[in-house]
Amino acid sequence: MVEATKRKTYAARCQRSGDWWAISVTELRGVHTQARRLEKAEAMVRVPSDSFDVRIEPVLPRELQGKVGRGRKVRGEAEVLPREAAIASAEVAADLVQTAHLTVRDAGRVLGLSHQRITQLLKAAAGKGERSHGRGIRVAGAGRSQGDRRA
Repeated sequence: MVEATKRKTYAARCQRSGDWWAISVTELRGVHTQARRLEKAEAMVRVPSDSFDVRIEPVLPRELQGKVGRGRKVRGEAEVLPREAAIASAEVAADLVQTAHLTVRDAGRVLGLSHQRITQLLKAAAGKGERSHGRGIRVAGAGRSQGDRRA
């Protein structure tokens, strides 16, 4: 088995200097350049070789760096929440429909979601083979209006 060689990654530190970004690669003595925008920094550092990777590291005042870090952290957390909300909603929707024998419309009312969203959540969970309390998810009353459903 041939082991892939690990590519070297150089850090390109970019510091604002007037209207330009002053770029230096501290690991490579004498490598300095500049660019108007950060998106051009890698191309300016890279030279014709494609044999290494470049990590762009903007240098900002401490207070701004902290705010940038916080913004990235919160954005990352926010990306996870919709998926977790969908999973939790699908689980409780299945319990409401299967265990509590609520209609899809009533389950939607309890959860503050539309009956259409409840149906989507139940179908998605059923399509993935997920089970609620050891039984397959059944969409009771899906596709029928409330008046069509018998008590």
